[in-house]
Amino acid sequence: MSINATLFVQAIVFLILVGFTMRFVWPPIAKALDERAQKIADGLAAAERAKSELSAANQRVERELSQARTETTARLADADRRAQAIVEEAKARATDEGNKIIAAARAEAEQQMVQAREALRAQVAALAVRGAEQILRKEVDAGVHADLLDRLKTEL
Repeated sequence: MSINATLFVQAIVFLILVGFTMRFVWPPIAKALDERAQKIADGLAAAERAKSELSAANQRVERELSQARTETTARLADADRRAQAIVEEAKARATDEGNKIIAAARAEAEQQMVQAREALRAQVAALAVRGAEQILRKEVDAGVHADLLDRLKTEL
């Protein structure tokens, strides 16, 4: 055969091969490539969504942390105020108790002083009676002269 006929037959076989490839082989390959491109696009979109969700979650976390810090600061300030109020109240109670104790001690001291004065007056009256007895060289009856002795006690 001639080279032209061989070339012509080879061109026809080639065209048949190209037609067969275009009709039966190329569509599954194109479909697989399209599916692969779609999967890649879906993956990129999912990654982008995840990235935006992560950013939103980070913002929520920051807001909640800021709110928690604010609440903690407020609670600490409130606790400090309460502690100061308790301390001031304890100081006031201690001062009141101290004043009561001092007043009770003063009252007791006053009472003891009055008792001591009464005892001293009784002793002075007894000494005065003895002194008067010795001066008069006779016994003075305390029962008879009780009024006189009472006046003497009050004067002392």
